[in-house]
Amino acid sequence: MSSLEQMYQQVILDHAKAPQGKGLVETAAGHVAGESHQVNPTCGDEVTLRVEVADVAGADGSSVPTVTGVSWEGQGCSISQASISVLHDLVSGRPVIEVERTGEVFRELMGSRGKGLDDADAEEELGDAVAFTGVAQYPARIKCALLGWAALKDSLVTAGVMTTKEQA
Repeated sequence: MSSLEQMYQQVILDHAKAPQGKGLVETAAGHVAGESHQVNPTCGDEVTLRVEVADVAGADGSSVPTVTGVSWEGQGCSISQASISVLHDLVSGRPVIEVERTGEVFRELMGSRGKGLDDADAEEELGDAVAFTGVAQYPARIKCALLGWAALKDSLVTAGVMTTKEQA
């Protein structure tokens, strides 16, 4: 195993042992929220994810829907739990449009069959989520890594800040 693979494995283990955002949090007054419960029937992983969104002033003074909080409760393998933890760190405090872009890039990574992405900027955008590159080699594990991302997307639709058309 290469040192890069070992580092990636360590990132996954660290997030699985000390997951970020675990524990559902009530929505702050004046914010909208969406929630989704997702289950991976092939292995039993499950998550309930709640996303909180508020309008935040953008650089130009306009109002930008922004993910102000992500909380979740779930159980499953270390890959699913670590992926949700990394998702929490990646999307908290970011505009919804950027969050969806990050989700698309992560889904591309999971479709790479372990080869990673050709776009260095896209990989940089994923931060710790590039640790899941090796997971993409194992089709049965891809669903584990994508579980939280599916819940996030569904939660944003439920919150009314993303339409199902944008999901396509």
